[in-house]
Amino acid sequence: MEDFHVHSNYSDGEFLEGMVRAAEAAGLEGVGFADHCNVAPRDRMEWVRSVYGFNLDITYDRRRGAIERLRERVDIEIYDAVEMDYDPRDEAEIREFLEEADFDYTVGSVHEVAGANVQVSSHFTDRSAAERDRIVEEYFDRLVALIESELFDIAAHVDLIERTKPLRGRATEEQYRRVARALAESRTVPEINAGRALTDEGIVHPSGTFLEVLREHDVAVTVGTDSHAPDEIGQRADFLAEFLDDWGLEPVDPPALE
Repeated sequence: MEDFHVHSNYSDGEFLEGMVRAAEAAGLEGVGFADHCNVAPRDRMEWVRSVYGFNLDITYDRRRGAIERLRERVDIEIYDAVEMDYDPRDEAEIREFLEEADFDYTVGSVHEVAGANVQVSSHFTDRSAAERDRIVEEYFDRLVALIESELFDIAAHVDLIERTKPLRGRATEEQYRRVARALAESRTVPEINAGRALTDEGIVHPSGTFLEVLREHDVAVTVGTDSHAPDEIGQRADFLAEFLDDWGLEPVDPPALE
């Protein structure tokens, strides 16, 4: 099995070599570094980049050199990828950067809706039920736009809102079906993401209900541990292997690697 979604010190993860060695020790055949990146020109996103250091648009060439040197020293495949924040307003900037950078494959994700990070519960605790439903609807609108843009090989953690208690359980089956229909017509594939699978809440993306809908539409899946530290990779990889076996799933490679 290969893991197509891990992070390094080039965004919010730990050192490249430690992550590679952990993936190798876990018996993985390949590992893909999909560090966070945002190229939005708006002031708020420039502030986010400065605070969190998500500057892969500046540092990708340096990371690429480090990956190439590591490839000479290990047997495991190492992929040079990106996890790009998606906002439909930024499609021109995203396309220009991705064409310039020429990554092995690209991962797209929706982290923000209406100026708020959907993973931060405090942004939504004081919202009414109707407002929360509107946020969820907007999240799926943006996810469908991401898929239809054809900018990305992988759609990351496609029900990310399930990590956030005020938004959890508010998605509808029809929203899942909208996403599944878009994926069925697209080159983009969703991932089975284990980033929260081993927490007390045991959240796997997509949820079981969502995954059933994807299967009904014959949508293929890939896999990512979404690990940020070496000690996360092995356990999450083992979880994914068992999960795939339980569901009878055979993961695919990102389309750009086929």
